[in-house]
Amino acid sequence: MFEYCQICQNYPLENIHRIHHDTVYGLAIDNDNELFGKLILEINQAGLSWNTILQKENNFRSAYSNFEVERIAAYDDEDRLRLMSDSGIIRNRLKIDAVIYNATVVLGIQKEFGSFFQWLKIQECLHKMEWVKLFKSRFKFTGGE
Repeated sequence: MFEYCQICQNYPLENIHRIHHDTVYGLAIDNDNELFGKLILEINQAGLSWNTILQKENNFRSAYSNFEVERIAAYDDEDRLRLMSDSGIIRNRLKIDAVIYNATVVLGIQKEFGSFFQWLKIQECLHKMEWVKLFKSRFKFTGGE
């Protein structure tokens, strides 16, 4: 029998948090684009509920080129305008700019370490505050989580 954490154990099966818990949360991801997609969601969650972000996850995936790092890093002013007019995502200029900037950072990490995943694995022994400091030093618009 599958045991649920206290957060999800009482959610109905069709609840978005329960679905996320069962299909995404805690599962290993080694694909750079999917890892970057999680960063996109976290950037956009700042100041908002996780529920809002989960409800818009498919919209984010569509708006941000299926989370393809190389494509996002090449976004230009036309792409920024497209994203600012997309009501299916969070239309915050600072968050949009941060996603594009962070895509270029990930490209640099990939070049230096072979992959974003590999860079993350190298950092896995860090404590939470060290992770936060590292992410804030490299990326824009990352929070404390």
